[in-house]
Amino acid sequence: METATLGAGCFWCVEAIFENLKGVDTVVSGYAGGTVEDPTYQLVCSGNTGHAEAIQVTFDPEIISYEDLLYVFWRTHDPTTLNRQGHDVGTAYRSVIFYHGTTQKQIAEKSLQDTQASGLWPNPIVTEITAFTNFYSGEDYHQDYYRLNPQQPYCRAVIDPKMQKFRADFAEKLK
Repeated sequence: METATLGAGCFWCVEAIFENLKGVDTVVSGYAGGTVEDPTYQLVCSGNTGHAEAIQVTFDPEIISYEDLLYVFWRTHDPTTLNRQGHDVGTAYRSVIFYHGTTQKQIAEKSLQDTQASGLWPNPIVTEITAFTNFYSGEDYHQDYYRLNPQQPYCRAVIDPKMQKFRADFAEKLK
């Protein structure tokens, strides 16, 4: 098993997508890349900790590659908006790849270049690619949020449309 750590806006949205991919064992919502140990949601939202809302994915590279995870990453959020995804604004919602080792760094950099060159996004990609330093699991109520709270207004208004598009675009990769 390998680990990937990604930030792409609200971790509820990102977790909902990645936990449905074949080869993904676990997805944990939490906080990555900041300077405060064991941050809380309220601290991270203040923008003063340096953390991003992120997911940590444990995956089987024999079933889904890191490249494939990044392919999904680039296509399920807007990597061209700095510190923002939809109505979620601030550094906690930035687009970021926290690489685990040199190989992941090289794959992430190539993936960014290939995605930018593809014309998928008309504006320049602003996603950070940075070394993994830390990850703290989010509070229990943030875990599996979409699966456990499908009728919650944010889930219906924001996550449902993303999931519908994701399921249509990546049907062959779903569990």
